[in-house]
Amino acid sequence: MSDVTQPITNPTTLVDQDRVRWPGSGSAVIGRTPFGFYDNDSTFQTDAQSAAVWAAYRLGYPIVDIEMLDVNFYAAFEEAINEYSAQVNQMNIQNYLLTLQGQDISTLGNLTGKAVMGTPLPYIIELAKGYGREVGVGGYADWKKGFIVTKPLQQVYDLQEIWGNNVENCNRIEVMRIFHDFPPAFARIYDPFSMTGMSYSNVLNELGFGAYSPAVQFLMTPIFEDLLRGQAIQFNDMVRKSAYSFELVNNKLKLFPIPTFSFKVYFNYMLRNDRMKGMLNNTGSVADYANIPYNNITYNTINSVGKQWIRKYFLAICKELLGCIRQKYQSLPIPGGDVTLDGAELRNEAQQEKTDLITQLRETLTATSQKQLMENQALQAEQMQESLKRVPLFIYIG
Repeated sequence: MSDVTQPITNPTTLVDQDRVRWPGSGSAVIGRTPFGFYDNDSTFQTDAQSAAVWAAYRLGYPIVDIEMLDVNFYAAFEEAINEYSAQVNQMNIQNYLLTLQGQDISTLGNLTGKAVMGTPLPYIIELAKGYGREVGVGGYADWKKGFIVTKPLQQVYDLQEIWGNNVENCNRIEVMRIFHDFPPAFARIYDPFSMTGMSYSNVLNELGFGAYSPAVQFLMTPIFEDLLRGQAIQFNDMVRKSAYSFELVNNKLKLFPIPTFSFKVYFNYMLRNDRMKGMLNNTGSVADYANIPYNNITYNTINSVGKQWIRKYFLAICKELLGCIRQKYQSLPIPGGDVTLDGAELRNEAQQEKTDLITQLRETLTATSQKQLMENQALQAEQMQESLKRVPLFIYIG
């Protein structure tokens, strides 16, 4: 019996070598992806295994070993779907941000895969309320009314001290309007034709009041006469009298002309702290790009065009990952020399492919955006009109 000792192979080494090589097929997908976004999707489970086999063949298996496991392929496939979903959702957010801004998130639900039909008008109206507040026709802050009592020969009055400190508990006020002007011209129109004894019997007979005695006599004149008379009063006040005016600087009111007797000057104001009431700061509403409720797209709803893009991007990720693995060791020693690995080339190729695919997808999404579709539709309508102009028209003789 031979006493020659046979070499003992380390079983751990064999296991390690098998563990870091693609065996030709993958195991179950459920629970083996990093995030598990699509694990419960039966279509994803099937496609992930098929995609892993396809990518391995595209990378050279079985002619060359692929230093990747099924979990690496599954992670890359999940990442490719996530990237596609993110790009599509980004374009949807750009299209619908103004429409959805300010709406209650809890009532919107998940907007992924849903057609958003709406208008930004409600949000624009809410914004406009802040502008309307400045002229007293909207907003959430009320205009208040105050007054001062003038003193003879005193021209300057501190409204903050007189009214803000005493009435509004030292809160800062912002004066919005001062009521200091001549009485309206139409309140001072004198009708020289009233009670002049002019005949009105014909008018009364025409209107059916011939048997009655009126209480007053009047003359009906065109409306432009009233307008001219009111304008004449205003010009008289402006030219022949001291104009009623004022200056307001830092809540200090300066009246013109200098008061010669006591009277009340009314003004509208609002509290500076009340301005914050007009801000749209509801925490449960859509605020910006970050909290619009778009989730990952359900994989089995993606059409064939989208799945083809996902497979290409998935292959690019696999190349990048395999390149990182192979680049860790630039060369491997073999009997009589060494073997140089192609890790750097794979990574560069993969990065370029990923950039090209992202650019291609973004251009496609931009071409189908709301703005571009409306421009295309307008151009189509214009071209149709040009075509119809060349269609001969029938001439009917009747």
